[in-house]
Amino acid sequence: EVHLVQSGGGLVQAGGSLRLSCAASGFTWRDYAIGWFRQAPGKEREGVSCMRLSDGRTYVPDSLGGRFTISRDSAETTVFLQIDNLKPEDTAVYYCAAKASYCSNLTRIYPWWGQGAQVTVSS
Repeated sequence: EVHLVQSGGGLVQAGGSLRLSCAASGFTWRDYAIGWFRQAPGKEREGVSCMRLSDGRTYVPDSLGGRFTISRDSAETTVFLQIDNLKPEDTAVYYCAAKASYCSNLTRIYPWWGQGAQVTVSS
């Protein structure tokens, strides 16, 4: 059974940085993707980054201005989301999610989800 366990999050001042972690277990195949999503109060969940673990390809929307970086550890079991120059509008619950094969921004096609982590950015 696939499990995703998140760590990180918290209260950060604007301009600061934060790193979120997503530890994945239970995969019996290597070609899967880990996506990071966030959901602010009253808004839809949106994708902010994704990595396809089989080849390490990453995807980050241009609209995020290069402040979001996705990476993985050497064991390829933990995926990180680094957020720099945090802004108050980054305040949201951040989730990691997993699916087979390729990355996607469509939340409905991700079967497995982490528990979520609150990120609050103060101005």
